[in-house]
Amino acid sequence: MFRNLFFAALVAALCAGLATSIFQAWRVTPLIFAAEAFEGDGNAHSHAQDTPEHSHDEAATTADSHDEDEWMPQDGLERTAYTVLANLLMAAGYALIIGAVSVLFNLPITFANGLLWGLGGFAAFSLAPALGLPPGLPGMPVAETLARQIWWAGAALSTGAAFVLVAKQRAAWALAAAIALVIIPQLVATPVVPDEASGVPAGLAAAFTAAVLYNGALFWVILGLAFGRMADYLASRPVTLANGAKA
Repeated sequence: MFRNLFFAALVAALCAGLATSIFQAWRVTPLIFAAEAFEGDGNAHSHAQDTPEHSHDEAATTADSHDEDEWMPQDGLERTAYTVLANLLMAAGYALIIGAVSVLFNLPITFANGLLWGLGGFAAFSLAPALGLPPGLPGMPVAETLARQIWWAGAALSTGAAFVLVAKQRAAWALAAAIALVIIPQLVATPVVPDEASGVPAGLAAAFTAAVLYNGALFWVILGLAFGRMADYLASRPVTLANGAKA
């Protein structure tokens, strides 16, 4: 059983990772490139009002330091390859997570309920966190990384627990508790975003948020359906016993 779940998770991760990579290249990456053209515009404008020469020297020094200390993949094939690899690893991690939840709470993943698993994963890991921390483009001010990670994890775990509770218990109290679990993270104050100027247009930021959510929905639906289809296929195969007979 564990071998079948692991193999189903890997196949589902491959399908979802490749699909989300294609969607990112089509809709998400162009928005990131567009935002990078505005990155630093807000800070450059404020410095230019006071000491333009000092601002220019400081920017050059920062750029040199960035080039020397930080490695980044080159635009084009190299950047695309690393993006696809990162998506596949992310998909494998999420697939193993829902596989572990399936085993731990005795909630089988099948093709019939794969869509529900996908929608639940999207709501828990994409939609609920985005309500408090919408996706941000390069050049936009963001809160402290650790604080954002803690809030994101709390929202995802609480929302995911709500879906597991409803799946295991059909009582009215379970539904009320699940609703509370979904709402509570949204009542907790999200990390404070610094009040800094940003050169990224509001329309571009809104388009990026929508594209990321569409990408998340596509990713999770494919992951759930592919996982369920592979789980059904592997479960229907005859089991070979130690003496060579088939059960």
